[in-house]
Amino acid sequence: MAPPRARALLLPLAAATVLVASTIFLFAAAGASRWRPADTGLPVPASPADFSALPIGVSVTSAAKGKELSFLDENGRPDDPSSGSAAAAEPGRCDPRDAAVRVFVYDMPPEFHFGLLGWAPPSGNGGGVWPDVRGGTVPRYPGGLNQQHSVEYWLTLDLLASSSVAPCGPAVRVADSRDADVIFVPFFASLSYNRHSKAVPPEKVSRDTSLQEKLVRYLVAQPEWKRSGGADHVVVAHHPNSLLHARSALFPAVFVLSDFGRYHPRVASLEKDLIAPYRHMAKTFLNDTAGFDDRPTLLYFRGAIYRKEGGNIRQELYNMLKDEKDVFFSFGSVQDHGVSKASQGMHSSKFCLNIAGDTPSSNRLFDAIVSHCVPVIISDDIELPYEDILDYSKFSIFVRSSDAIKKGYLMRLIKGINKHRWTRMWKRLKEVDKHFEYQFPSHKDDAVQMIWQALARKVPSIRLKAHRFRRSPRSERGSK
Repeated sequence: MAPPRARALLLPLAAATVLVASTIFLFAAAGASRWRPADTGLPVPASPADFSALPIGVSVTSAAKGKELSFLDENGRPDDPSSGSAAAAEPGRCDPRDAAVRVFVYDMPPEFHFGLLGWAPPSGNGGGVWPDVRGGTVPRYPGGLNQQHSVEYWLTLDLLASSSVAPCGPAVRVADSRDADVIFVPFFASLSYNRHSKAVPPEKVSRDTSLQEKLVRYLVAQPEWKRSGGADHVVVAHHPNSLLHARSALFPAVFVLSDFGRYHPRVASLEKDLIAPYRHMAKTFLNDTAGFDDRPTLLYFRGAIYRKEGGNIRQELYNMLKDEKDVFFSFGSVQDHGVSKASQGMHSSKFCLNIAGDTPSSNRLFDAIVSHCVPVIISDDIELPYEDILDYSKFSIFVRSSDAIKKGYLMRLIKGINKHRWTRMWKRLKEVDKHFEYQFPSHKDDAVQMIWQALARKVPSIRLKAHRFRRSPRSERGSK
């Protein structure tokens, strides 16, 4: 007989053995298909009945995939787009999960976008608000200087076609706003300003102003706006005077602008918003072999000498440089002189002046870039597109305004750039010019895709602002 101490130790061990045997018996009774030997490392597959034990509000889909649980909102929808709520793409179509940024587009009435181009839904279209861009019939944007601020048009076209082809571009349109990183507002603000900023009698309010008022009422009523306070909305207002009446009401949104010259710092900033390039008016210099010795003009400037703002420095520079050899001033715009003549002037010049005018930026800079004429930028407050990844100092010369008007300073600087250094910048211009081309369909790393990529880099900060907005109770949000 075992001693009393040994018997005391054996009793718990026997009880444990009985418990394990009972557990094995119960699993076997539940069905052999539910059993996996312990040494395989494979989990026991869950049956639909197993999810009944999950707490209310937990996404079953996420739990089944072994992902971090995603909780449902009050409408029964996953509150996390990454939880698998987005439907898989059809074969041969773009899968939104492969895109850099997923975009929900408001189906706003045509009067806000293509209706401004004279387009209307064809009869029998079932009340659709968009042209079928996949068929190749795209409403044309007006010519002339209107085109330099046509950013809204190219971005909208790209989104409308984005989900129809594979592989994905940087931005893909999604059908559900909860699957989106950002919400795109398809208002052609620049075109509205250019065409309809003056009231037509007997009307006392211009069509542009009326559309802006309608836009604000529309947006603030949308559940998407209420959910984020507008922080995840994208509004294109590239013309400096566009959206004048609505910008202060829509300031939480991400603005796509040409510069910040006419915006209050509380309304627009580099931290929140995007700078997009102008659509250049000069012809791109294709197959450019015109190097240093093939460009007889040293310095070229095209534009008005006097402007309401920035006119003084232009006048001073003209007075200092007008008698210099190999310096050419062409007064007036590309439209005044013709695209071919202006392009020829820049194609045959080593350096092109870009002087601030009414605003810090102009399409003159982008004309110079696609002409491979090294830009000389005299604009202290200029902001440049995609500058977080593009080093403009490798293909541009920057001069402070106070230095530029010093007698002899500018010419000494330019003449001091030797052939070797100029050639390096010229070669870099030929590499980057594709980033400033607007086209449909968009091409890899063109202006359209570069803008989407820049927006994708802002998504984390956009999401942070939207999440912080949701801290406040709904009653407080509605009172703001």
